Amino acid sequence: MRPTIIANVKIAVVDHDALTRDFIVNVMMYSVNRHVIGFENARDFLKHLESAGDVDLVLAEIRLPGENGFELLKHLKKVKPATRFIALSSKAVDEDYAHALGADAFLAKPFLLKDLFDIVEHFVVEDEA
Repeated sequence: MRPTIIANVKIAVVDHDALTRDFIVNVMMYSVNRHVIGFENARDFLKHLESAGDVDLVLAEIRLPGENGFELLKHLKKVKPATRFIALSSKAVDEDYAHALGADAFLAKPFLLKDLFDIVEHFVVEDEA
């Protein structure tokens, strides 16, 4: 079997830390060769979602100022249940609650680049026979 990247996957990264956000955006653009857009907070992401349409995969920090990642996850799963959500957090205690709210995966910060690739690959790559 040969893996192929699923066409037209739309990815969003929501993280208030510009260094982390820009790193993930750049790595994802390079690795999956797709347009990846970054947002500083949940409010800006939700505005984009309302105006621009669907996003297939969201990587979001749980500990966002304002509307936090848990609130974003709950809202997203309510209005766009098919959207995949990868929760990011440096707090291990966030993992169980994120999964209980419907997160499709959890990535503990700091993370290895390989771990980021492995998780995202699960959602953007399919095997061909």
